[in-house]
Amino acid sequence: MAVALTTLVDEADRFLNAAKIPDYCPNGLQVEGRPQVRRIVSGVTASQALLDAAVDAQADVVLVHHGYFWKNEDARVVGMKQRRLKTLLSNDISLLAYHLPLDVHPEVGNNVQLARLLGLTVEGSLEPDNPRSVGLVGSLDTPLAPAEFMQRVQSALGREPVMVEGPGLIRRVAWCTGGAQGYIDQAVTAGVDAYLTGEISEPTAHIARENELSFFAAGHHATERYGVQALGEYLAKRFAIEHLFIDCPNPA
Repeated sequence: MAVALTTLVDEADRFLNAAKIPDYCPNGLQVEGRPQVRRIVSGVTASQALLDAAVDAQADVVLVHHGYFWKNEDARVVGMKQRRLKTLLSNDISLLAYHLPLDVHPEVGNNVQLARLLGLTVEGSLEPDNPRSVGLVGSLDTPLAPAEFMQRVQSALGREPVMVEGPGLIRRVAWCTGGAQGYIDQAVTAGVDAYLTGEISEPTAHIARENELSFFAAGHHATERYGVQALGEYLAKRFAIEHLFIDCPNPA
C-alpha cells in the first residue's frame, strides 16, 4: 500500500494541530521527497546516523521530534547541515518533524506516552493557567520511595537516571520530557513529591533539596523516544503503510 505524501502530511498536521502551536522551528514537512509513501522510519533526531539507517531501510519519509531550521541557527547550508540535506535530497526522502506539537498531544505526545510507560495517572497541566503548558502533573497508584521510583524509571527507559533524593515517599509527580529542568520551579509550586525531566543543571539540585523534592533527570533522548513512535504507528495504521522506529543511542 502507498499514500500520497501530501495526504500523509495533511493528516499529521491535522492530528497534531500543528498550525496552532507556536514553536522554535517549522513543524510538518521540512524536506520534500518522493510523492508516494510506503514506509516511514521514525527516530528522535534527524541525525546523520538516522538518515543513513533510513536509506538502508528504503524509507520514503523520516519522521522525527528534532528536525531542522531552528530559530536563530546559522541559515547557511554548509558542513553537517549540507551533508544531512544531501542525504535526504539525493535519496528522494522526505523529512517530517514535529517538536512542541508532539510534546503536548493528549494521545501520542511525549509526556502522555512517558506517563503510560511509568504508570502515572495524568491529573492535569504543570501550569494550569498557561494554555501552552507542556509539562503534566499526575500520581502513582501506590506511593514509592525515591529509590524505588528511580528503579522503575531505569527499568522502563533502559538507563540509570540522575537522582536528587527527597526526604519522603513519592505519590504525586510532575514531569516534562526533554530539556525541561527549568520547570522545577513550577513543580515546587504544584506541591508534588517529585519532578522528572530529561536533563539537570547546576541549580536544579539545590532547588530540589531546599524544597524537599525528589528530582530525576532521565535523559533528554530517553524520555522523548515514545511520542514519535506512537505517531508513526498512528500514521501507519491510518494509511496501511509500514513504520519502523530506529533508535540511535544518545547519552544526553
